[in-house]
Amino acid sequence: MAKKPTAPRAAARPALLHLSGVSRAYGGREVLHPVDLDLAAGECVALLGHNGSGKSTLLRIAAGRDLPTKGTVRFDGLPMNENDPRIRARVAVVGDTVAHYPDLTVREHLLLVAVAHGVADAADWVDQVLENRSLTERADALPSALSSGQLQALLLACALVRPRDLLLLDEPEQRLDPEARRRLAELLTAELADGVAVLLVTHHDDLAREVADRVLVLEDGRIVRQGPPAEVLAADTRPRTTPAGPR
Repeated sequence: MAKKPTAPRAAARPALLHLSGVSRAYGGREVLHPVDLDLAAGECVALLGHNGSGKSTLLRIAAGRDLPTKGTVRFDGLPMNENDPRIRARVAVVGDTVAHYPDLTVREHLLLVAVAHGVADAADWVDQVLENRSLTERADALPSALSSGQLQALLLACALVRPRDLLLLDEPEQRLDPEARRRLAELLTAELADGVAVLLVTHHDDLAREVADRVLVLEDGRIVRQGPPAEVLAADTRPRTTPAGPR
């Protein structure tokens, strides 16, 4: 995988995303205990933990897709709200479900996103992203004709074809083969070099090690370890699992 270039220390950069005392309860059960998190431009924070540990809940709250029971989330000084056009224009989210329009081809999906965000030379940019995600040969295919790995590539392509200052990713390595995961690491490294802030939920330790500046490990809705990837992953006692390939 690509090596992440040396970047300025995050403490020297102002926070683009700021979570303060964020928690979430459902039916009286607290699934996410209070969390403080700052994320600067050009910085990547990876969230690790077992299924049900609270990491996807934290990502949804950071994206404005779920409201915290307590605490606040701000993006570049604004209250985080995915319906605010000022935020929607700058924040790209790749969720944990494959969402698409069944009657639109791969190319039409990307053109729709690009045009909706006012991208100049949208057709040319779509062609570039199709090549980047190895989807050129499937550009005229409908989602039903794609493999699970190609559907995941389409989700990533939809995020890449639009402007973004913050990229929120929920297990983007799902359904990707080893070569596609290598390209994903290279992609994220390039995003960070361009000054994009990245919040990443992953089960893949190697991906976190390659691209993250900091790793947070969650258990039962609490952050139990955090710090530089090499230190946190060396001390991590979670059972190792082999990430699933294409299904």
